[in-house]
Amino acid sequence: MGNMNFFWVSLLLLDLLDLVLGYLTVTIEPVPPVVVGDAVTLKCNFKTDGRMREIVWYRVTDGGTIKQKIFTYDAMFSTNTSHMENYRKREDLLYQSTVRLPEVRISDNGPYECHVGIYDRATREKVVLASDNVVLNVMSPPGSISVIAAESPAPFSRYQAQNFTLVCIISGGKPAPMVYFKRDSELIEVVPMVEPPLAAAGLLDGRLPRNFLHRDMDDTKMQRSLSLLDLEERAPLPFTEDPYPFFALEREVAPIPVTEPVPETVVSREFPRWVHTTEPTYFFHQAHLPMSDGTVEVRAMLTWTLNPQVDNEALFSCEVKHPALSMPMQSEVTLEAPKGPKIIMTPTRARVGDTVRIAVQGFQNQASPTQNEVFPEPMYTWTRVGGRLLDGSAEHDGRELVLERVPAELNGSMYRCTAQNPLGSTDTHTRLIVFENPNIPRGTEDSTGSAYSHNGSRLVLAFLLLTVILELT
Repeated sequence: MGNMNFFWVSLLLLDLLDLVLGYLTVTIEPVPPVVVGDAVTLKCNFKTDGRMREIVWYRVTDGGTIKQKIFTYDAMFSTNTSHMENYRKREDLLYQSTVRLPEVRISDNGPYECHVGIYDRATREKVVLASDNVVLNVMSPPGSISVIAAESPAPFSRYQAQNFTLVCIISGGKPAPMVYFKRDSELIEVVPMVEPPLAAAGLLDGRLPRNFLHRDMDDTKMQRSLSLLDLEERAPLPFTEDPYPFFALEREVAPIPVTEPVPETVVSREFPRWVHTTEPTYFFHQAHLPMSDGTVEVRAMLTWTLNPQVDNEALFSCEVKHPALSMPMQSEVTLEAPKGPKIIMTPTRARVGDTVRIAVQGFQNQASPTQNEVFPEPMYTWTRVGGRLLDGSAEHDGRELVLERVPAELNGSMYRCTAQNPLGSTDTHTRLIVFENPNIPRGTEDSTGSAYSHNGSRLVLAFLLLTVILELT
């Protein structure tokens, strides 16, 4: 009986307390994810039977340690109620406070809080507070997408299998997009890799790439000297002693230098004979790099054993799906070996003493006639057929070869440009024609194209002789 009386007394006290203090409930309507640039309205609904004191909106940053006021309504100093809608319902007052963000940015992402205060019924010096929060999720579609080749430019190898890696770089997205590769518009089935391709190059079949130079010798690229022919007549070592007897003999005996003819014709490009006939295994690795603006840069890497016969002129595309995109974003490249480099020489009529520039202007791209380049980026090597370059070096790397102050002796000299990428190589030749310089008398040029100082020496001797004669007289 005593417990029952206590219960009713407690309930009566709570009712009296509620009549004195009033009640206040605050809720913020949830907001779905929004895209950068959209307009967002945050709505704070609260219900009370008390008198309004204040409404404050906060933008919360740094994990909740900093709260920045973005809107304040104070009933004591403001009679503006445009941000609130009130009406009576069952003797209760319903309010709604809204905050509009016209063009959201990535920096607007995060939690927001709505704080509401009402006067205490017993005394106006006390305020009853209540609050609620909501998290605004701002998405950003990727801003750019590109496909590059890792370790580019890289040489072509006829005798050794090479791993090739395509890197798809997607930046400006939030959250990170989903990335996948296609070959000739067909989705590629990949094997995920924990480590990046460079650290996992030995995962292909669990074996290292084999070298086939001892078995497949190509005479168009490497001619055998007389010393090597003599060594081949000797009995090779057993296979168990050295799996590569050709290399072992080459290390023991140094070959005798032999002058070999240098062909001036274009070397025909042959595909390797070690290529695999089965479908390659594609390995996939993906890395996320957080950016300072809150977005993520994604680098997706596709690695496989390159097959120049099959992969030449193959179309690879990197496609991206993102919740902020209405359709996938893609970037595509066509793998192609360099063919028919266009060589341009300036000036077109070189004279003795001129600076001549020989450069690769572009390629005759058969797969994409409108495209003037090849992918991956080729390596360029310049050599002079039958001799060294003007500066004395054997070869020069780069897209352009510069010959400073060409002499007359270079007239008719031929230069070879070798362009190569992992899919193949090609040689292109051009001949330099040097015309006589009318400002330089014939037979007075030196090896650098400058005039000899014979005339100057004669003038000096004549001046000295005249001086002596004058002194004697």
